[in-house]
Amino acid sequence: MKIAQIAPLWERVPPSTYGGIELVVSHLTDELVRRGHDVTLFASGDSQTLARLQATHPRALRLDPNIKEGMMYEMLQASEVYQQAEEFDIIHSHVGMWSLALANMVSTPTVHTLHGAFTNDSSKVFTLHRTQPYISISDAQRKADLNYVSTVYNGIKIQDYPFVAEPKEPPYLAFLGRFSPEKGPQHAIAIAKQAGWRLKMAGKVDVVDVKFFEKEIAPLIDGKQIEYLGEVDHAAKVELLANASITLFPITWREPFGLVMIESMATGTPVIGINMGSVPEVIAHGKTGFVCQTYEEMADMIPAALELNRQTCREYVENRFTVTQMVDGYEAVYEQILKDRTQKNGLIHALKTSLESLSFVKL
Repeated sequence: MKIAQIAPLWERVPPSTYGGIELVVSHLTDELVRRGHDVTLFASGDSQTLARLQATHPRALRLDPNIKEGMMYEMLQASEVYQQAEEFDIIHSHVGMWSLALANMVSTPTVHTLHGAFTNDSSKVFTLHRTQPYISISDAQRKADLNYVSTVYNGIKIQDYPFVAEPKEPPYLAFLGRFSPEKGPQHAIAIAKQAGWRLKMAGKVDVVDVKFFEKEIAPLIDGKQIEYLGEVDHAAKVELLANASITLFPITWREPFGLVMIESMATGTPVIGINMGSVPEVIAHGKTGFVCQTYEEMADMIPAALELNRQTCREYVENRFTVTQMVDGYEAVYEQILKDRTQKNGLIHALKTSLESLSFVKL
């Protein structure tokens, strides 16, 4: 198949530090190439891929201090993709609303993976284009009335996450994610303090979250019980998760997947999360972690989580959340969409032929 993959421009593919969507797109794109597909990746120019790279901008927008209006580059990217639409069998969009209107204007089908949660405003836009094919990354994500063709869970390269049988001493809790209210770092700190545990935290602070970080988080970082590691690369991320006793996932929003959970469990570290969004689909309650109703309960479940089998956590990810399984799911979607398109075109052709033949019948 000739496949176009459209990645967000804010981070490179794969991301040098934080970037869940871009990591997923990287794994998907490279594995499709390995399986013999002809893939073009539309992404920032600093991206690294086995596919043919077409760049709208030479580097990730977030890393370019000269970028003031990122929206312009996103619109330009979408325009470039759809001007070449006839060159592809299928277009796979990971950029949300930017591709919706243009997808209706070409004959090449576009399938959209939804990587975020719906707001009232975004739901209205998607609903206008509800008949286009959509892939959810969890069943919990399916809140808008759209043409969902499949749920495909995110996957990771299991070999990139070495298994650690015993957590590091002295023991600590881990938090990894953006330092924003919806990711719940403030709750992670409260949980650690309630339970009397050390907490190591890592992640980026976006411009929009600087005030939140400075007011709600920074004053609580003492470098002893609460330690902030900054924005870490893959190696440091894996070290943080693998050596932890438990990873906390105290989100405050309907997270559509949460890559951190499977990254942690892959290293053997169980996860305690709050019962929102995809958390019950990703954590095997009582086996690879616990799904809690309150943040106070998360703290209470720490002793039980310490008794969980770390090898079970690893095997759970191996059996459910690998790149192989993810790409199998996406390939099946592509094939079904192209099959449906062929059948539809065949019916249209047959109907057209029948109408033309009727025009020769004399009444």
